[in-house]
Amino acid sequence: MKYMLLINAGTSAQDDDACTVEDWMAYDQAVREAGVWVSGESLADLVTATTVRVSKDGKRSVTDGPYAETREVLGGFYVIDVPDLDVALDWAARCPGARGGGSIVVRPVADFGM
Repeated sequence: MKYMLLINAGTSAQDDDACTVEDWMAYDQAVREAGVWVSGESLADLVTATTVRVSKDGKRSVTDGPYAETREVLGGFYVIDVPDLDVALDWAARCPGARGGGSIVVRPVADFGM
């Protein structure tokens, strides 16, 4: 079963438990060597984001941002293929993004049989 691990990074740079580049490299290597890696990407800084909304009349609105007041920002994702949710949660707990005020949201990937 495929699961997406959405990595929400904490926005506080003051946390002593923040992860290092080496932590990420080790985690990425472990996911790949375990044979569960399907895909994954790190996202560019939040200031590069653009938000698109479409009104009821079909008009498109494009704004820089988002600029929501939040303590976490989506920093990237992994898609892993594991036997069940418990294994996906184990991989999420090992992810460096779960430290330093961050969190990992685990969601099954929908399979529409196509």
